[in-house]
Amino acid sequence: MNTLLLKYALEVAKTGSITHAAEGLYMAQPNLSKAIKELEEVLGYDVFERSSKGMFPTKQGKEFLVYAKSVLNQLDKIMEIGDEGAKNVQTFDVSIPRGSYIAQGFTKFAITLDQERGINLSLQETNSVQTISSVAEGNFHLGIIRYQVVHENYFRDYLKNKNLASEDIWEFKLRVIMSKNHPLAKEESIQYKQLTNYTEIVHGDNSVPYLMKDANESEDKNIKKKISVYERYNQFDLLESMQSSYMWASPIPDNILERHGLVQRGCEEVNHIYKDVLIYEKGYRMNELDKRFIEIISEEQQKVAQKEFR
Repeated sequence: MNTLLLKYALEVAKTGSITHAAEGLYMAQPNLSKAIKELEEVLGYDVFERSSKGMFPTKQGKEFLVYAKSVLNQLDKIMEIGDEGAKNVQTFDVSIPRGSYIAQGFTKFAITLDQERGINLSLQETNSVQTISSVAEGNFHLGIIRYQVVHENYFRDYLKNKNLASEDIWEFKLRVIMSKNHPLAKEESIQYKQLTNYTEIVHGDNSVPYLMKDANESEDKNIKKKISVYERYNQFDLLESMQSSYMWASPIPDNILERHGLVQRGCEEVNHIYKDVLIYEKGYRMNELDKRFIEIISEEQQKVAQKEFR
């Protein structure tokens, strides 16, 4: 069987459309349709169901696609055997949420690498749905997702459908982050109603699988002051400069707070319980760099978890 057919099928499954898949593969749509038909004839069963809404894997097709992805990954590894240059390159990739302790852990991980050898690192900061897609599609080997515990069943089901394994990192309560010059900064504990007149900064692309609702949607419909951001730098810059703003975030390391002139406070009235979870493809065997990264992330997590916040 031509392994290109496996690649074609995976692209169709990814896009859900012959037209979009053909564009991504830089080939003519009729040729791709013919190739998928040829693949199904060789297999003896339909890989996709055709409908006006697109192309969707059949029950047998879903199982086939798992093996197809595995075969292509193994072929890549076979090709790497003879690449002496690649053996001397420290390669690592991970997709993470916009969490400061995780980002700081990545930096500390990078510092541990052998600077005399080649280095090829890839870091993506994004929402949990995009991280799941990136890992499931093989663009990243490891991912860390963050979700509210009340949505755990949705995410667990979504991971299962994507054939991904997971390991819990930790469960935590969000903190209120603000400038040290914020009018509420001297309060030992923030009351939720005190935040009403201030501007909330949120990550604008968070969503929940299947529900696809805004995960940052405020529980208080009266709060109308909101700024949506998509990068951690923007949120820190706004919090530091716009002293009437605040943000809900995971516990942040002290050195980052000090660098940006920020403080973090608790809010007992709001039950924002979240969880960070490591994900990877089922059957993926972690290498030494993967294990080192996870160990460092665990160390950073323990530091912020053990800290006694006011």
